Amino acid sequence: MIPAVTALLYLAERKIEEAIERGEFDDLPGAGQLLDLDDLDPMLPEELRMAYRILKNAGMGSSDTADESAERARARKKLAMLEKRIEARYYELALAKLGR
Repeated sequence: MIPAVTALLYLAERKIEEAIERGEFDDLPGAGQLLDLDDLDPMLPEELRMAYRILKNAGMGSSDTADESAERARARKKLAMLEKRIEARYYELALAKLGR
């Protein structure tokens, strides 16, 4: 590992340990409560899952996610229809070329 990164990791760990010793993490809201780790949408990109979990655990964004899920369902349906149209058109063109 790069020495600068190693030093930075060491400093970060040391600061966290000092804060724990001082009790700075003792009275945080939600301390001792389980996190709800259910993903909102299996199609949600990996890089967004943590942000959505944080929002969900904070009680925010639930109505937005319902709207987004409905929007994703509509988008999936439109993509499926488009795929069928493209396949049909490609098939028609292939038949036309064979008929020449």
